[in-house]
Amino acid sequence: MASTSAVDWGYARVVANRIGGPGPQIPLSEAKAAVAQLRESAAAAVPLVAERTQLHAPAAPESIAVVDRAGWTDANALAFRTLLDPLTERIQLRKGASKSPVGSFGSRVAGAEVGAALGFLSARVLGQYELFTEGATAPPRLLLVAPNIVHMERELDVDPIDFRLWVCLHEETHRVQFTAVPWLGPWLRSEISGYLDTVDLDSGQLAQRLKQVGAALLGALRGLDVVSVLEDAMTPAERELLGRLTGVMSLLEGHADVMMDEVGPDVLPTVVTLRKKLQQRRTEPTGREAFVRRLMGMESKLAQYRDGAAFVRAVIAEVGLEGFNRVWSSPQTLPSRIELHDPKAWVSRMQDHAS
Repeated sequence: MASTSAVDWGYARVVANRIGGPGPQIPLSEAKAAVAQLRESAAAAVPLVAERTQLHAPAAPESIAVVDRAGWTDANALAFRTLLDPLTERIQLRKGASKSPVGSFGSRVAGAEVGAALGFLSARVLGQYELFTEGATAPPRLLLVAPNIVHMERELDVDPIDFRLWVCLHEETHRVQFTAVPWLGPWLRSEISGYLDTVDLDSGQLAQRLKQVGAALLGALRGLDVVSVLEDAMTPAERELLGRLTGVMSLLEGHADVMMDEVGPDVLPTVVTLRKKLQQRRTEPTGREAFVRRLMGMESKLAQYRDGAAFVRAVIAEVGLEGFNRVWSSPQTLPSRIELHDPKAWVSRMQDHAS
């Protein structure tokens, strides 16, 4: 039977799990202890992030989940299916519900490509706020990927308890961004829906076009440098929208990076060491990690952290945290991509808007 989706999501998960693997092998007792510690750290991060961001969003226990790589893959496959399937439905309505938009072979190839990207990421992502599954099966959750956190703390040779709390501070900041700022998630989903509504359905290479759309969204939302690679295939409107998405993700990642460092040695005794070692790993990858980054275009993710954090620090230095938090007032107060690299321009625009 032909696939009714542009992507064979079942096959994507198979490929992703094969590439991502299970993660470091540790005794069951250690694995259970790590999961329990991560849950404690996630709970401890809630008041710390609220204090430092001055954004408040109570967290229910069920809003935080500690998962393995396969669990992360399942969540992201569902998220991207939630985003892309409305486009598939448009195609089916246009061509007739009995016809597959890309054919079973095309959807399987797309599944392999998406699965490969998810598999590489599943072995590296430490955590994520599950934004795009809202309304699919359950409310959004904060995901902490236990095997990757354990692998990273061992690789960096850092204190596990401090590192786990530090990671939770970053990821909790993302949860707060989307729950304390109620318009942000719907606006982001609306932007993506608007982009998908403009996709040309008359293309003679529809299967290839759908794969390009999926890759562009994956890149913008997960920090893969595929947007620039697909630049020639995009319309001006697509480039503009994906540029906005990339800018917003830079702001969110940079804000989380700054807030995780705001906790001092009284809470995290090794916080300076943690930042130094993580920064060194980001800027000086070696061996297989360096190869994978080049292959997947992951340098853009690091640019998101760097550019966003520089903007946040500069604005807070200029107008304080309260002044920076005006960024969350509405879509119009988000920095443009130009302002992201020119914080004074954003501050000036906000001051003009207030006067």
